[in-house]
Order: sequence, then structure tokens, then C-alpha cells
Amino acid sequence: MIAALTPFLLVLGPVALLVAMGIVFAETGLLVGFFLPGDSLLFTLGVLAAGGLLHLPFWLVAASLLLAAVAGDQVGYLLGRRFGPRVFSRTESRFFSRSHAERAQAFFAKHGPKAVVLARFVPVVRTFTPVVAGVARMPRRQFTAYNLLGAIAWTTGLLTVGFYLGGVPLIAAHVELFAIGMVALSLIPAAMGLARSRRTRAQQTSPTLEHASPKVAA
Repeated sequence: MIAALTPFLLVLGPVALLVAMGIVFAETGLLVGFFLPGDSLLFTLGVLAAGGLLHLPFWLVAASLLLAAVAGDQVGYLLGRRFGPRVFSRTESRFFSRSHAERAQAFFAKHGPKAVVLARFVPVVRTFTPVVAGVARMPRRQFTAYNLLGAIAWTTGLLTVGFYLGGVPLIAAHVELFAIGMVALSLIPAAMGLARSRRTRAQQTSPTLEHASPKVAA
């Protein structure tokens, strides 16, 4: 999709920023936006900004897309709080996939509040996670803080990567894999902590089981 969208953005010039803001908002704030190419779009805009093809300063591009990303997640969160489980009981359609919603629910259950940040870098999941957070009644202030942090990391991070590394063919051709790699790196500390916790529980359980097992007479 982004291959077809790039020439369109070039023709629009500065107006392309408004189109990009609408796409970013729809992908994160509307349940029908899960198919939109957020990662690739941000990366491409970084490349275009570096080449002066948008005729806009980089800081304005970054600030505008950050605003759209934050607003999108806030709308998704409010939808979840307002309509609750009814959002996920909708019938399967071309514009709504229950499996995608369930995937986001599992992601949120696994990672807790920090899922609001991490989901930004996971296509499809970032569309439904704000709604899941609203359904789960995550405190509004807590959600807003994580939302802002995730939006800054996602928009500014991918725009900056596009701005400085857009000329590297390998990165330009695999921006989605690069974004997923960023998530994988961020999950390493949590995975190590979980492994240590399981190892500790196993060590504590093992002596108890040995003590409780009956002795067999010789």
C-alpha cells in the first residue's frame, strides 16, 4: 500500500501531512484502521522530509503526527470505556476482525499497562489495544501517560529513522521488521525478569514436594 501511496504524497506536497495525520489517527483511533500502513508511512515521511520534498520543517511533521497518534489512542480508549464488551461482540465483517481484537486482549493481559507503549510497534495490535485498555477500565491518567510515551517513541522514532537511514536499501525495504525488532529489544528485560521469577518459584516448590513425598520402606 505504501508503494502506491508515496507518489500521491509527493504530488500533495505540504498537504500530505494532513493526509498522514488522518491515516495515523484512523489506524490508532478507529477499529476499521487496522489495515493502514502506519510504520511504513512514518518511515516514508521521514525520508521525504530529509529530501525536502514535503517543504515542511521536520519538527512540524513530528509534532503533527505525534498529536494525531495521541488523539487516536485517546479516542480508542474512550470507545472502550463507553461501549465496553459490546465492541468485541460485533459480528465479523470486512472492516472488523474478532481475532484481531482477541489478539490485542491477549497482548494487554500479558504485558499490562506497558502494552499501551509496546503495541504502538505491533501492526493490528496497536489498533485494538487502546480499546482493550478502555474496556479494562485502566485509569485515565495512567493510560494518557503511557499513550503519550508510546506515541513519542513510535512517531518520532520511525520518523527519525527514515530521516537519517532512509537511503539504506535494506532498512527501507524492511521497516515493519525493524519496528518489530525494536519491540523485541524492549521486551528482553521483561523476559529475563519472568524467567528469574519462574526459576525462583521452581526452586521454592521443589524442596516442598520432596518433603511431602512419602518414604518407601526398604
